[in-house]
Amino acid sequence: MRKIYLLLLLFPFSFFAQKASPFVIEASLLRGNALPHTEDMYHLVNGHPEGFMLSILNKTDGSKEWHHAYNYPDYGAYFLYQDFKSQPLGQNYSVGALYNFYFWKRHLQFKLAQGIAYTTNPYDKVDNSKNKAFGSRLMGNTNIGLAYDNQSLFKNIGFHAGILFTHYSNGRMKSPNSGINTYLLNLGLNYNLSEEFKRQPDTTLVKKSYREPIHYNVVLRTGINENPIINSGQYPFYHIGFYADKRINRKSTLQLGTELFLTKSIQEYIKYYSVAYPEQNISPNTDYKRVGIFIGHELMINRISLETQVGYYAYEPFKKDIPVYDRVGIKYYFTDKLFGGFTIKTHLFLAEALEFGIGYRF
Repeated sequence: MRKIYLLLLLFPFSFFAQKASPFVIEASLLRGNALPHTEDMYHLVNGHPEGFMLSILNKTDGSKEWHHAYNYPDYGAYFLYQDFKSQPLGQNYSVGALYNFYFWKRHLQFKLAQGIAYTTNPYDKVDNSKNKAFGSRLMGNTNIGLAYDNQSLFKNIGFHAGILFTHYSNGRMKSPNSGINTYLLNLGLNYNLSEEFKRQPDTTLVKKSYREPIHYNVVLRTGINENPIINSGQYPFYHIGFYADKRINRKSTLQLGTELFLTKSIQEYIKYYSVAYPEQNISPNTDYKRVGIFIGHELMINRISLETQVGYYAYEPFKKDIPVYDRVGIKYYFTDKLFGGFTIKTHLFLAEALEFGIGYRF
């Protein structure tokens, strides 16, 4: 019943919108399965997760260059409710920002969303020791969707159907943090608040080349995290990167660089490991620092870009993680030279850190 009440809250928005508003309200019902990626996750998956997603979207009208470059995407905010149908996992509530990109004559919709989630049943040593997925109440939430979309099924009402992948993780800010992934059937309706909305591309824009010479970047990423031992304590980390980038066209910038990882929680983990597993002959004075080399890509949208990187530890004295790491996130350019970002660093499916970064491009 609670779901029905929240869905009904969708419709009053239309009464407050002006007739010419380019906004769209989107409502989706979700049902699917969890994707356990470690052996200690299987006992948590004993039902079919379900939920719903509400979005308020702004339709781009072509008044800016990036609208046309990306085939007039939508952007806005979302609210996601997910019931995992598992007592240890409970329910998650998420809010955040999203983009909808369109292909195939605007009938194929690609959804990309990032936000913050609140869980009702985090790990607790006494009351909920089975939940190794969520070590804290607050987590990051990432959603990727692909759906058939028809926005003019009947007057201002549209229809969409497809699949949505969801991911929850606190980036090991607090252990345990196996995180969880689900894939869900996405079925819903959208309501266009404008009957007269028309795209009016700016014909005064002059086509130009976006190719640039090589630039150099320095970036500091920081935050707090905890090693895999539960209640071992949260410590700050400092990830210092230097890399070269080259923009090759309107949408793509390539990266090549190196970085130094100063992760204090690993220093504490080494001390614990040397005592708990003496047969491994690990010295408590083993260097905790790591040095990585990486390649990356930026998808340039406007002042926002989507960043992905894959790296390899060239120096890693304490080898408890695989030597390959990856990073995904969002970057925002305050100016042409100064940028900030929010990224998650992982080793395949296992998150290590949620990073908040600031950088400078020469």
